[in-house]
Amino acid sequence: MSFKDPTFQERAALAAQAKQKALEKLKAKPQIDPAVAAERLAAKEAREAAEIEKRRAKREAEETAKAEKKAAAIAAEEAKKAAMKPELTEAEKKAIRDAKYAARKKRK
Repeated sequence: MSFKDPTFQERAALAAQAKQKALEKLKAKPQIDPAVAAERLAAKEAREAAEIEKRRAKREAEETAKAEKKAAAIAAEEAKKAAMKPELTEAEKKAIRDAKYAARKKRK
């Protein structure tokens, strides 16, 4: 290589050398021990199981909170209905109307 810009052939040769070096480095890398691989796989499965359990617990907590909120709303509605005056029967309504009518007639 010179102090000038490298030619195409020089750049191609450098690229080929770099590629060959990378391949040699990759081939020189030791294989993963099967015991270590099994240990890593077991750890991964344990993490995934813990994550699934965490999501399930969260979902159950949300459903429980939702059910409690719904039950509280129903209880509040029942309390509101109980606090209201009970509905009058037709006979009671008629008696009230008749009393008003009689009072009006009496005033005239």
